[in-house]
Amino acid sequence: MDKIRVKDYMAKKLVVFKAKTDIYTAIDELVQAKVSGAPVVDDDGKLIGIISQKDCLRVLANGVFHNNPAGTVEQYMTEAVMSIGPEMDMFTVADLFLNNVYRRIPVVEDGLVVGQISRRDVLTAIQAMAGRATE
Repeated sequence: MDKIRVKDYMAKKLVVFKAKTDIYTAIDELVQAKVSGAPVVDDDGKLIGIISQKDCLRVLANGVFHNNPAGTVEQYMTEAVMSIGPEMDMFTVADLFLNNVYRRIPVVEDGLVVGQISRRDVLTAIQAMAGRATE
């Protein structure tokens, strides 16, 4: 049986932000796209962080305690981000999700963000392996 790879199930059309994006713009886009987080890239498309719903919740906390609930993605994003390559097998990805709190992992190739894999994508791969895939 051929290995099932990240590239076969990752999302390729992503919400992606730059560090200087207004945090409210990022929140609007996350809500509209119905995603729980997105990669943050530099001008060359290289991964520099990730912004999650949880990161965005700090906007409210900062506003309440500092009376200034504004800023940029850069001020709220998580900079220490694990990424994986598109050739990684889905069994390894499932293990990463089981042993970490991540909901999504950016997929990077040659330093550039090429996709993102989520827990839901792993479930889709499980469905396919079990012959239960639905369209």
